[in-house]
Amino acid sequence: MDLRVLTPDFAVAPQIEPQDLHALAEAGYKTVICNRPDAENPASLHVEEMQKAADAAGLTLLLNQFASPMLSMEHVTKQAELLQSAEGPVFAYCASGTRSTMVWCLAVAGQLPTDDIIEAAARGGYQMEGLRPQIEALAKA
Repeated sequence: MDLRVLTPDFAVAPQIEPQDLHALAEAGYKTVICNRPDAENPASLHVEEMQKAADAAGLTLLLNQFASPMLSMEHVTKQAELLQSAEGPVFAYCASGTRSTMVWCLAVAGQLPTDDIIEAAARGGYQMEGLRPQIEALAKA
């Protein structure tokens, strides 16, 4: 598992395996957000299998699944709601971690300074400078 910590309370990774959920629980994570739709995965990585593994590890699995090019404000709003209601620390995954990072950047706009959001993403290996105008617009909204 390629865990990338963006903040003390939030991390992302490329696609994980069901057996990785136990390691996440041992690392102190409480909630997992899946941002990858089943259609992109083999059956062994579908939500049903991930839910079984999350339950066995004592983790809460939440869903905000979307294809990367289909990111919308609805997904951003839902991610923000999930993050606010989730017991932390929170971990999110998708195919590469980029989608989970993008939606996080937009979901926390206004809660953290824009530079801090972009720097957190960069520490995880995700370049989100191109999202600056959208992050700033959301922070003002």
